[in-house]
Formats: sequence, structure tokens, C-alpha cells
Amino acid sequence: MLQGQEVYLRAIEPEDAHPMYGWENNPENWKISNTLVPFSKNLIEQYVNSAQNILETKQVRFIICLRKNDLAIGTIDLFEFDPIHQRAGVGVLIGDSSYRNRGYADEALKLLIKYSFDRLQLHQLFCHIFETNEASIKLFERNGFEKSGERKEWVRTQNGWESEMFYQLIKK
Repeated sequence: MLQGQEVYLRAIEPEDAHPMYGWENNPENWKISNTLVPFSKNLIEQYVNSAQNILETKQVRFIICLRKNDLAIGTIDLFEFDPIHQRAGVGVLIGDSSYRNRGYADEALKLLIKYSFDRLQLHQLFCHIFETNEASIKLFERNGFEKSGERKEWVRTQNGWESEMFYQLIKK
């Protein structure tokens, strides 16, 4: 378990299938996750019950919990784990919008960065953020990530084309 002041990160447990089912099937969250169709309960349960071995699956998901009441409020992921080049992608979701903008994602990201650099010995982390996702851009920039690229008009949305920014945090 990775402990912070307000939140902690823990491994996925079977009881996380229910909240994850809601978070993953909330259309508000589909844009950031590139979700096209809803996930079935069975698929979420299979994912939750599968081994979270980063060396096998090249990813790991942690549940973000509040310390004061152990409430699961979201997830933070490492994906595209590459031990040869010592890098991984990062994704974060505060599942219920009522818990957003309270600093929980910021603290969870700090914990994940420390874990990634200290325990996994990664050289860098990266993320992809849509140009209109100002909250995520601020979150990652506040934590030292720098914009290093842009995919122009990369994603088609209901409002037209949107560019995707590429951010990196390289260990100093």
C-alpha cells in the first residue's frame, strides 16, 4: 500500500468491481479513456480478478482510497510498462466528480511517481492528454511533466477534431 496524507493507493480487490463498473460505464469518463462501448459486469469482474503482475501484463492499476473512511474514489494506472527502456504511461481517474478538484488526484500522482522512480527504477513516465482537458494538463504540469509533443486533430469528438498532447516526466 502506498500511503499519503489524504489518500492511499492499494491493489484492486474483488469488491472494487462494483465501483469500477460505474466509473468505466459513466459516459462523462469515456472521452478520456477512449471508450466506445459500455463494459459488461462480467468483463470488469474478470479484470478485477486477474493477476495484476506488471511484468506479465505491462500494466498495473491501483485504487485511490480516502484515508479518513477507506472509500474508493478512483484509479491510477501504469500502462505500457517497458522495463528495457525504463518507462511507463500514467492514467488517473477520480471516478465520482464530487471528489474532483480536492487535491486527491494530485496526491495519488505524487505517490505513483515516487513508486515508479524509487521502486520500479523507471527513468521516465508519460501521459497523453486531450488539449481541452485543462484540469489534467494542470495536474501533470504541477507534478513536473513537460509537454514534449502534440498529435494535431488526433481524435474526432462530437464538437470536431481535438489534438492530443504528449507529456513526459524524466527522472532527474
